Amino acid sequence: MKYQFVDCRWELGKPERGRGLYLGGHIPGASFLDVDTDLSSPPGPRGRHPLPNPEEFGRAAGRVGIGDEVFVVAYGNMGGAERLWWLLRHFGHERSAVVDLESWHGPLVGGTEAIEPAELTLRPRDDDTIEADELDRRRDDLVVVDARLRPRWRGEPNPIDKVPGRIPGALNAPWNEAPPELPEGELVAYCGSGVTATVLLHRLHLSGRDGKLYPGSWSEWEQQDLPVERGTG
Repeated sequence: MKYQFVDCRWELGKPERGRGLYLGGHIPGASFLDVDTDLSSPPGPRGRHPLPNPEEFGRAAGRVGIGDEVFVVAYGNMGGAERLWWLLRHFGHERSAVVDLESWHGPLVGGTEAIEPAELTLRPRDDDTIEADELDRRRDDLVVVDARLRPRWRGEPNPIDKVPGRIPGALNAPWNEAPPELPEGELVAYCGSGVTATVLLHRLHLSGRDGKLYPGSWSEWEQQDLPVERGTG
């Protein structure tokens, strides 16, 4: 089986930062996927990082060497690698893993790579996401988990959220911490825009529990006439 490392580093508000890091030094043979342009559709009413449509994702994946028989090893930061892991599963490709670049003890190389294109067969799932209207209707029956940091979950003013707050009843499991013990039940994870929530979903998956992603996350929720909760809960 062929392996393909994929660099998914990025930085919120700095769209060229990820590619710059890749060009400055990456795992030899690694390709690059941009969180903002390859792993998301353009921002708008669906949030800052809407899910890419299948055709666009398939083209991006093939361009960087991801094919049906390829095992993908993603690395990145701020949820970039987990976003690719989640999208691959969402589109029917189970052969992938996430690694921490800091655990790589080999050399790094700069510049671009000559990547052999591949073809990825897409088989989109319909059971791993939830939309805003269903989430609002069912939130009392779901285990809703907010992966943002605690100040944003509490609804403290910040430069990212136009409307500070959280989905009423949402628990907090910050993406950069080990997840707490969560209640049993159907779990839905969200964050600011659907990227760092995949870190939580990846960790839960490794522990044997899967959940759904609310793709639009808070950046979609805050644009709609939907209830908002603030405070310590």
